[in-house]
Amino acid sequence: MSTQASAVDAVVVGGGIGGLSSALALSRNGLSVRVLEQANTFGEVGAGLQLAPNATRVLDRWELLDEVRSLGFLPQQFVVKDALDGTEQVRLDLSVLSDRYGAPYLVVHRTDLHSVLMRACRDHGVDLRAGEQCVGYEEATGSARAFFASGRVEEAEVVVASDGLRSRARGMISQDAPINSGYVAYRGVVPIERVGDLNVDPHDLVLHVGPQCSLMQYPMRHGEVLNQMAIFASPTAFDDEEEWGTPNELTAAFVECTEPIRKALIHMWRDVWWPMFDRQPLDNWVRGRIVLTGDAAHPPLLYLAQGAVMAIEDAWVLGELVAEEGVSGSIANGTPTGVNWEAVLAAYNAVRPQRCRQVMDVSRDWGRLWHVGADRRGWRNAALLDWDHGDTRYTDWLFGPTALRPQDQPPLFATP
Repeated sequence: MSTQASAVDAVVVGGGIGGLSSALALSRNGLSVRVLEQANTFGEVGAGLQLAPNATRVLDRWELLDEVRSLGFLPQQFVVKDALDGTEQVRLDLSVLSDRYGAPYLVVHRTDLHSVLMRACRDHGVDLRAGEQCVGYEEATGSARAFFASGRVEEAEVVVASDGLRSRARGMISQDAPINSGYVAYRGVVPIERVGDLNVDPHDLVLHVGPQCSLMQYPMRHGEVLNQMAIFASPTAFDDEEEWGTPNELTAAFVECTEPIRKALIHMWRDVWWPMFDRQPLDNWVRGRIVLTGDAAHPPLLYLAQGAVMAIEDAWVLGELVAEEGVSGSIANGTPTGVNWEAVLAAYNAVRPQRCRQVMDVSRDWGRLWHVGADRRGWRNAALLDWDHGDTRYTDWLFGPTALRPQDQPPLFATP
């Protein structure tokens, strides 16, 4: 028998970084919010997370930046190296980005950011419920419903679907499927004192790019640990194998890379890896009072490090629209009355799909640039070396305050 839950203004399905961000943004604007997470406990799986200025700016507005900064690390430089010979191609001073965009470039452990958002949600009265697997959604007049395997039914003025890459809510809007990129990611976190033989600079974010492979390295938690992410093209990705991108493939993918890179692979987790999927961008994220956010709407590839950042932007925009456009009538006891959700969701739908389409497209472009074959390696390195790092066109559209007013991004690099 189904059980009808008590009414709240908004229900958020999914308790990851995106779902908690949405809940926080709405609750900060006076709405009562409930978050339902399918796992038995709230938490995050993964390792390091890069938070560019377009995310840290939002955290600052939510009065969370100081806390996140205390748990994270501010890398000094972003360095790109050729993975085959170790030559440096790019060196960017990240403090310049902080000065230009008014917020820092920060790296943090996913679990640390998640914990901060959890605490903030609790402080703002968000009702957090774990162990509730969503099995479907339904439109209703002036509301929406979410159904759960336990028999629970949640109804609210709006349902925010932050239910990930394989979102059930997305299926109400589009019949598209996740797209296999053919690449797989491995991660690992290791105490910094154990990697003295890797020639790692403990202050920088370093990317090694090679033919169909790359390795990202940066310190976290006050420089006490090193976060690593290795990405490579799996030769079995499209062979209808249940398991592809195996540890043996990881080793083989980097065999021609420098010795420090090959040694770095020893510190990767070998019992879990992440096949990389994205989806085609959608022009519409709304069905009645059901709205997509985060990976449910726009799961990007990893190359711009904007997945969690875009989910935070989604949340901020939704909250701002509730505050600026969606409230009609009076404010009673600090709570907005008469939220015009049709206007809010229409405005949200007018800007976020365009913005995230740009991010998804450029993420794919960056991946192609990183992983060009040996025959185009010289062109890529020359393009990177010729990049005028004072030219902010490549960062203004992404890191600037454009979440409500998307700007066109310039072409990445001209292909030969």
